[in-house]
Amino acid sequence: MAGGVVWATGETRYLAFISPSLHCCIIMSGRGKGGKVRGKSKSRSSRAGLQFPVGRIHHLLRKGNYVERVGAGAPVYLAAVMEYLAAEVLELAGNAARDNKKTHIISRHLQQAIRNDEELNKLLSGVTIVQGGVLPNIQAVLLTKKTEKKA
Repeated sequence: MAGGVVWATGETRYLAFISPSLHCCIIMSGRGKGGKVRGKSKSRSSRAGLQFPVGRIHHLLRKGNYVERVGAGAPVYLAAVMEYLAAEVLELAGNAARDNKKTHIISRHLQQAIRNDEELNKLLSGVTIVQGGVLPNIQAVLLTKKTEKKA
């Protein structure tokens, strides 16, 4: 074969051999038999658009001996649910902190946020939050009655 011509487009390089006697052209990519080149790896969390670690949750599900086999979608779903619940609790706790004119969320704000929300209160009914206190509540029977004086 005669001399080759090399050119590149983007990341791929090409090499062409032109044979004047056979009037043919052979074009080969510069990668050889190596196959496809892997791109930059992307985490399962970023693929799912989540902040919670899908890989770590998958590992914990496998090592926790909950079930014999764990599907590929289970840790993604669980990470999404956990992220949603965390965002919901933190949003309500942030509102409670702002109502109390504070800039940091403390256990008391978490307690107020959870106990004032009907669904979160039901979900976390058996949970005790350390240093959370109780909701301010005075029974109506205990309040002093105002009696009107007849004139």
